[in-house]
Amino acid sequence: MTGGRFSAKMTAIPPSPIRKFFDLIIGRDDIVSLGVGEPDFPTPWCMREEAYYHLEQGHTSYTSNWGLLELRSAVADYLKRYDMDYNPEKEILITVGVSEAIDSVLRTILNPGDEIIVAEPCYVSYQPLAELCGAKLVRLDTSKDGFIPTAERIREKLSPATKVLMICSPSNPTGRMIPADELEKIAALVRENNLWVLSDEVYCELVYDGRKHVSIGSFPGMKEHAVILNGFSKAFAMTGWRIGFVAGDRELVEQMHKLHQYSTICAPIMSQYAALEGLRHGFNEVEKMRVSYQQRRNLMMKSFEEMGLPVTEPEGAFYIFPDIRGTGLSSEKFAEKLIKEHKVAVVPGTAFGACGEGFVRCCYATEIGKLKEALRRMALMLEGKPSDV
Repeated sequence: MTGGRFSAKMTAIPPSPIRKFFDLIIGRDDIVSLGVGEPDFPTPWCMREEAYYHLEQGHTSYTSNWGLLELRSAVADYLKRYDMDYNPEKEILITVGVSEAIDSVLRTILNPGDEIIVAEPCYVSYQPLAELCGAKLVRLDTSKDGFIPTAERIREKLSPATKVLMICSPSNPTGRMIPADELEKIAALVRENNLWVLSDEVYCELVYDGRKHVSIGSFPGMKEHAVILNGFSKAFAMTGWRIGFVAGDRELVEQMHKLHQYSTICAPIMSQYAALEGLRHGFNEVEKMRVSYQQRRNLMMKSFEEMGLPVTEPEGAFYIFPDIRGTGLSSEKFAEKLIKEHKVAVVPGTAFGACGEGFVRCCYATEIGKLKEALRRMALMLEGKPSDV
């Protein structure tokens, strides 16, 4: 045996910091969690019923590695809502959640030494998955720009080795949306430098105050550059079903398809049928959830303002990223004190990149009564009062 028992790259990767706090709350009824990004709604009934039907019919086999053609066709129709046109046969791949899609596309594109620019703060998996490919991570700190990546800042990070730009809009963890005019500038920069841009759009149905999601893939000439990553976990409350998709250039998706064949074979057939039903008949339920999330967002913004915690308004997703620097505590110490002394779980901003220091992520996809209780307890901590729970 040479080089040690385990992969050096894997042993260098830390465990998910989100899961660290998730593990603290398992089996604890006394803790109110604003930590894990999971809807508190069940999957809409029409989708569950469709899955039951196919189970009863014995439809429990593999599907095509690409996924059900009916589902891919429905995804293609769905993407037309956002002014994107993809061939369902060879430009759309059904994946085991967006997480598999991210991993697969990074492994398909990146070679050791390639540079990937990641707009931070960002979802916790982007950096480690890129590093496992041997790529050089170039961190784009957006904290001084209202957590919005700009073409100007991206240009400053470019080098001859730059190959990929990774963005997420609406964002996890900040809820910010990249404005359409800025996206257009970023698209021009991507084309000018012949880059790939990976766009995580899993929260695109959860936008507020009459806004409409705009995809970077919708701009002219982006078909050869944009990789659209999306799925059903958040908007359709299907986290446990593990169902997502990727849409992109035919040659890229065909290469991803090879990896998908070897790594997962296909997404679960029951999940695919449920997702298909969601695209056909589930958007009324999505809208009900979206309205509820907007109400909760408004409650949290008002409460943080009253507590004296500055916050940038999230235009989408179901996260809010309050500034806790005025407390004198680090993000990690704030989260630890809150969970240990007041039994409320939040995630330190540093889980999403170094520029998240001084912030915490709070998920408002939580039942309204629990949300109010969590905010009450947080206010007690900020007032220096002891816990009453």
